[in-house]
Amino acid sequence: MLLGVNIDHIATLRNARGGVEPDVEKAAHICEQNGAASVTTHLREDRRHIKDEDVYTLINSINTKLNLEMAMAEDIRQIAAEIKPYSICLVPEKRQEVTTEGGLDVAGQTERVKEFIKPLLDKGIIVSLFIDPDEKQVLASAETGAQFIELHTGSYAESFGYKEEEEEFLKLKTSAMLAQKSGLKVNAGHGLNYENVHRMHEIPDLVELNIGHSIISRAVFVGLPSAVKEMADLIK
Repeated sequence: MLLGVNIDHIATLRNARGGVEPDVEKAAHICEQNGAASVTTHLREDRRHIKDEDVYTLINSINTKLNLEMAMAEDIRQIAAEIKPYSICLVPEKRQEVTTEGGLDVAGQTERVKEFIKPLLDKGIIVSLFIDPDEKQVLASAETGAQFIELHTGSYAESFGYKEEEEEFLKLKTSAMLAQKSGLKVNAGHGLNYENVHRMHEIPDLVELNIGHSIISRAVFVGLPSAVKEMADLIK
C-alpha cells in the first residue's frame, strides 16, 4: 500500500493567524521526502483551509502526485480542469460540518456524478469517488466511469477497540472486494491513525491510504518528517 498525506490542517494552522506560517508548500515537500506517494488537499467551497493559490503552487512544485479532493462544484471543477492534478476525489460537502462526515451518495445521483466527472476524465485526470462501504454505492460507482473509489473508514475508526469493530471492518473488506470485481481500484481513508491502520493490511489489494489529521497531530510532538515516516512504515 501507498501513503497519501492530507495537508489541509497545515493550512488550517496557517490561516489561524492569517500569515504564511506554516508553509503548505514546504509541508508537501517534507511529506514526499519521507515516504508519501501523494499529497492530498481538499479545496472546499468555503476555502476554510486550502486556498486556490495553494493548489496552483503545489501543482507546479511537488515531485509526487497531487490528489485534489473536491465537491461537485462548478468553480472547483474548472480549477481542476486547468491545473490537471494526477487525481481528484469527489466528496460530499456541508458548510456546517467540521470534517467530511460520510460518503458521497453515488447511488442516488449516478447520472449527475457521471456527467460531472466526464470532462475531468477526458483531460486524463484519474477520478475517485469517496463512498461509504455499501454495496449499492460500490455498484453505482462502477457505472460512472471513475477508475477508483475511496472507502470511508470513519465508522471503522470510531468503532476500533469496541464490539462493533469487526462488523465495520467486514463492511470495508467486503466492499473493497466487490469494487475490485467490478473493475474499480480501491483506496481508503478517514479517521485512520497509528493504532488502527494495521488492519488495512487485511484487505486485499488496497492501493493507497489517505491520512491527514492523525499525521499532523503526531507532527506537533515529533515533527512532520518523523510523523510521515512512521505512518509510511506502518502501511508498507
